[in-house]
Amino acid sequence: MPNTAEAGGGAEARRGRRGSGGAGARRALRSGGTAVKNRYIERQVPPYELLSEEGLALIERNAETVLEEIGIEFREDPEALELWKQAGAEVEGERVRFPRGLCRKLCETIPAQFTQHARNPERSVVVGGNTTVFAPVYGPPFVRDLEGGRRYATIEDFRNFVKLAYMAPAMHHSGGTVCEPVDIAVNKRHLDMVYAHLRYSDMPFMGSVTAPERAEDSVAMAKLVFGDDFVENNTVMINLINANSPMTFDATMLGALKVYARHNQACIVTPFILAGAMAPVTAVGVMTQTLAEALAGLALTQLVRPGAPAVLGSFASSMSMQSGAPTFGTPEPALVLYGMAALARRLGVPFRSGGSLCGSKLPDAQAAHESSQTLLPTVLGGVNFVLHAAGWLEGGLVSSYEKFVIDADQLGMMQTFCGGYDLSENGQAMDALREVGPGSHFLGCAHTRANFETAFYRSSIADNNSFEQWEAEGGHDAYQRANGLWKKMLASYEAPAIDPGVDEELKAFIQERKESMPDAFS
Repeated sequence: MPNTAEAGGGAEARRGRRGSGGAGARRALRSGGTAVKNRYIERQVPPYELLSEEGLALIERNAETVLEEIGIEFREDPEALELWKQAGAEVEGERVRFPRGLCRKLCETIPAQFTQHARNPERSVVVGGNTTVFAPVYGPPFVRDLEGGRRYATIEDFRNFVKLAYMAPAMHHSGGTVCEPVDIAVNKRHLDMVYAHLRYSDMPFMGSVTAPERAEDSVAMAKLVFGDDFVENNTVMINLINANSPMTFDATMLGALKVYARHNQACIVTPFILAGAMAPVTAVGVMTQTLAEALAGLALTQLVRPGAPAVLGSFASSMSMQSGAPTFGTPEPALVLYGMAALARRLGVPFRSGGSLCGSKLPDAQAAHESSQTLLPTVLGGVNFVLHAAGWLEGGLVSSYEKFVIDADQLGMMQTFCGGYDLSENGQAMDALREVGPGSHFLGCAHTRANFETAFYRSSIADNNSFEQWEAEGGHDAYQRANGLWKKMLASYEAPAIDPGVDEELKAFIQERKESMPDAFS
């Protein structure tokens, strides 16, 4: 495999030969897309705080003790260990122990919020502060739909989910590995996935983290679209860096972290925890370990490039102590989410958590209950970046077409809720109260007529017709209605505009990279 510098050099050479890139081409890319989209959420409701000042300070002290006395392992990455040595940490083999306050001090250069630029500027999002950004499910190797059942995902499924995310009004982000396309070689599929996000959507997206060279490819492709200087000085990708809990970062994640941080691209540093297996069983124990691991990873991004954007992530699930299976929608992870959100705010960094998580095998009542019990804390807790906001099924093993559109409908409701109260003259409705007076009704008054189209959220999934009408129309349940909806959405999909020269650049880059290495399926 050629090194990434050679791969980037090839891209530059192609750009020079064809002369199709540059500012003019990128301006052409930034025309409005065809999908009707909501802007990212700027919350008008305050975050729900559960922990006292004393409780938050206790967890912070305990996390510092973990970092100082126990330490974090950085495996098979001499460069990371050397960076820590130079920063004043104690390095023993692959174990790093940190003077109290070192990681927190380093995190002071992380921006409290940042803009992730989309190729259509109207779709750019702000991550941090009082914002919330919804992104799709990430990572499942399987997909499911009503007719086809459960099966391995393909690149066609991947493209379909990118299109559905593009068309869902309350989905603000295209996501990353919306499903794992197993019909393409492991070492090459990232090229097709990144291309799908760039071609079939004009929203922000996530890069590949499964190997450092794949992260480099993601950066190179982004530069073909946005330009070298823009990428180096702005953020166009956000990327998921998982700690290998407990208290370990592996070489793959460290390599991807360093690539993205060097290029000023955002890293979501997320301890991935099943409480009872990868962390203690108690909420406070989980938060202590999560904060310690996240601090170490976040601080490393700043050793690589001070000021690089980064996000504190928390993925904490309970588990069945009988079977060992992860469980979702239970109270304990919600308590962790609320606490970690508050800890991130105290640290002054953006926060990622939550979603529409469930363990159910179908988009049924169990899926609905568990997902709502995850999504509500997500919204109330003030999460900034919400991965797995739609489509998650079977503990993250499955991307479901039907659940995707059911979840997306719920996201629209959450967006409306986050808008808070309308205290304008129209919101006060005093004219309606004066017009109607005692003993009448508001159905025909001027205020109702002026507001009836936008007064209440209209679900795309729920059926609120009479029993007779519902029965006459086939008596479909939500699963069946969702099946019809996603098919209708894909049938009406229109790809956003992209400059033909830039599209040619991307395709040539992908072909060159694929031809440079044999297929690998592990």
